Amino acid sequence: MFSWLGSDDRRKKDPEVFQTVSEGLKKLYKTKLLPLEESYKFHEFHSPALEDADFDNKPMVLLVGQYSTGKTSFIRYLLEQDFPGMRIGPEPTTDSFIAVMHGDTEGVIPGNALVVDPKKPFRKLNAFGNAFLNRFVCAQLPNPVLESISVIDTPGILSGEKQRISRGYDFAAVLEWFAERVDRIILLFDAHKLDISDEFSDVIKALKNHEDKIRVVLNKADQIETQQLMRVYGALMWSLGKIVNTPEVIRVYIGSFWSHPLLIPDNRKLFEAEEQDLFKDIQSLPRNAALRKLNDLIKRARLAKVHAYIISALKKDMPSVFGKENKKKELIGSLGDIYKRIEREHQISPGDFPNLKKMQDQLQAQDLNKFQPLKPKLLEAVEDMLAHDIAGLMVLVRQEENQRPNPVVKGGAFDGTRDGPFGHGYGEGAGEGIDEADWVVARDKPAYDEIFYTLSPVNGKVTGANAKREMVKSKLPNTVLGKIWKLADIDKDGLLDDEEFALANHLIKVKLEGHELPSDLPAHLVPPSKRKIPE
Repeated sequence: MFSWLGSDDRRKKDPEVFQTVSEGLKKLYKTKLLPLEESYKFHEFHSPALEDADFDNKPMVLLVGQYSTGKTSFIRYLLEQDFPGMRIGPEPTTDSFIAVMHGDTEGVIPGNALVVDPKKPFRKLNAFGNAFLNRFVCAQLPNPVLESISVIDTPGILSGEKQRISRGYDFAAVLEWFAERVDRIILLFDAHKLDISDEFSDVIKALKNHEDKIRVVLNKADQIETQQLMRVYGALMWSLGKIVNTPEVIRVYIGSFWSHPLLIPDNRKLFEAEEQDLFKDIQSLPRNAALRKLNDLIKRARLAKVHAYIISALKKDMPSVFGKENKKKELIGSLGDIYKRIEREHQISPGDFPNLKKMQDQLQAQDLNKFQPLKPKLLEAVEDMLAHDIAGLMVLVRQEENQRPNPVVKGGAFDGTRDGPFGHGYGEGAGEGIDEADWVVARDKPAYDEIFYTLSPVNGKVTGANAKREMVKSKLPNTVLGKIWKLADIDKDGLLDDEEFALANHLIKVKLEGHELPSDLPAHLVPPSKRKIPE
């Protein structure tokens, strides 16, 4: 049973014991952060209040992209089955937000019913009104992939004249709401459509502060030649660099994520490697879900603190009787200076402040006289949460990870290449010859034997010093050669016989060809004379 106790005097009187990370997050949010949010109208400015379902729900993956970039096909590829409400085509087909979730029976739950279900984390979407809720559904189906994660399909982002047609709801605001709550955001691009429209640009900007969740997929890459693919990749990175203002380069996965044959198979190995990397990233989400929720709560608490300082500063500078409107305009106009003052007084990082222009626009509709003055006790509770409670929950996160088996996403496309000859890298590198009856090293052993007998073997073995003289000619680092030595010296006598020497050279070749060395020597690489005879 997991539990942790605080150490200050107050906690000794009233110790808090949490059985799980989820329970701890819920309790801390309701007792320490929520009072601060409510007092300073945080929910009107930034994000609706969190509910129990936000802490209990499975990891979610949000797919975003222009129309016909393969978002719905990507989900179909992962699940390896159709889901209710699915439509695929070259025109803008998906006109709704579809939450694809696990259910015992197949079916569709409409948006208005979905936002009143306390077990689903969508209740606060009610604020976006009927125009949105009529375009929001939950597709439920029994699928092993969905037992671990949920996937959110979004309407294709429009370009050119099409984006002038109003959707009837704030599309970027809805995506921002999802971005706060999901574990991974996948931006899909079509290799033939790299133009980033105004609406797409607004969407990417709305995902600001969630860059750590974003992954980019360059889809349909099998439809262009290698030389064109290099140009397309460069153009995509250049376009993203203008919009995503981060010093780090966003990870871009290249591939063709559907079950049709590759049109141009030249880059098959690249696509396989990229797909495996992306799958590993998605499969890690259940393991890191508790840590992600903890991280998001910390981000929210930091923003709520800054928001409280801003609101109380505006309240303090407002006159109590005359000249309220003029003073309000003056304060909103000088909000940037107020930011700098708060930054100096409370040693707050500039990155913790909300967007200046957006905050100014929101303040126009507010009565600044109704704002609350600074309440130190509320801020102290949040400070205490960040300084002590979160540290305790971090310990609990690690304990939970150690106590339960490693949870990964299973089923669908994730199982297709897990085992067997179609696994990534099967029969390559150190795996070469795995299905052959003969020892694979024997093919090149005559050439290795010639070198072996020039190294002055004694009693059929060469010393480490003599072997080293030959092995360093590969120009591999000593750390790599040391690992090769340990793998090749099967009887651990500090010497190499002709078979062990041939094996060492084979492993050097594997490494020089760009493959990774195995942690332990695979059974098919053990020399025939060193294999144990079954009793």
